[in-house]
Amino acid sequence: MQRIDKEEVLRAKEARLRQLMLDGMAGDSAAYRSFLKELSTHLRAFLRKRLSRLPDEVEDLVQESLLAIHNQRHTYDAAQPLSAWVQAIARYKLVDYLRRHATKDALTETLDEGMDVFLATDVAAADARRDVLQLLDALPDGQRLPIIQTKIEGLSVKEAAQRSGMSESAVKVAVHRGLKALAARMRGER
Repeated sequence: MQRIDKEEVLRAKEARLRQLMLDGMAGDSAAYRSFLKELSTHLRAFLRKRLSRLPDEVEDLVQESLLAIHNQRHTYDAAQPLSAWVQAIARYKLVDYLRRHATKDALTETLDEGMDVFLATDVAAADARRDVLQLLDALPDGQRLPIIQTKIEGLSVKEAAQRSGMSESAVKVAVHRGLKALAARMRGER
């Protein structure tokens, strides 16, 4: 049984956000709206963690970061990881905010060199993700992988079928049966 790890989830998240960004830059406004919406949840958690004593400022910084990302989208190099580019912008906005509103506490906060904006999650979301991944690990590959591809990575049924070599109807059946098995397990039936 293949184990789902944090790195695999992060790679999937990176790939999904990167594709949404590229599609948005190519003119797909729905993909770009999805990119900004999904990215805002990561930015919010990232900034909330670093500004825990200033929760009222988080939303302003999220909006400033999203605006900077939008205004600088032409500088994104598709050959580079999206997370590094987003992290640099979010970090700049955070440092800029801390400089503008320098307080003794703010100046003693550390900014980790290796911080990763996609690792920042709300505690409840992180707990839920861990629980879901544990439940998914209990499923056979034939059910788990189509669920990950369609429900977590956001692939269409057709894309999941192409990636896995399964037919579209087989993917649909596997997802349905896998979700049914997960629901039964959550109810304590298995």
